[in-house]
Amino acid sequence: VQVVESGGGSVQAGGSLRLTCTASGYYDGNIYMDWFRQAPGKEREVVASIDNTGQTNFTDSVKARFTLSKDYAENILYLQMNNLRPEDTGMYYCLARACRNCYKYWGQGTQVTVSD
Repeated sequence: VQVVESGGGSVQAGGSLRLTCTASGYYDGNIYMDWFRQAPGKEREVVASIDNTGQTNFTDSVKARFTLSKDYAENILYLQMNNLRPEDTGMYYCLARACRNCYKYWGQGTQVTVSD
């Protein structure tokens, strides 16, 4: 299994970015995938999740601004981030696992920087 993120960059507050996470090596498209982020000096936190049924969850600070969509055939998860704020700055990591308690595969991360 390999997890690869892309799509990060630098934007001004109010701008948008779309992150892409590709989890290759799975035979089943119904896997769990999550987006985490880690700001400098802070712990990694979960931002958005999708489970094996397609149910999504978002941390409160990004609700109504971030959305998830998924290509089940290719296990590609997209995180659309709108109305970005400086506090959204951080390294964004994708996590994939076949089941809730299965082995976790992390990507290398993609940097998001939001300036005032």
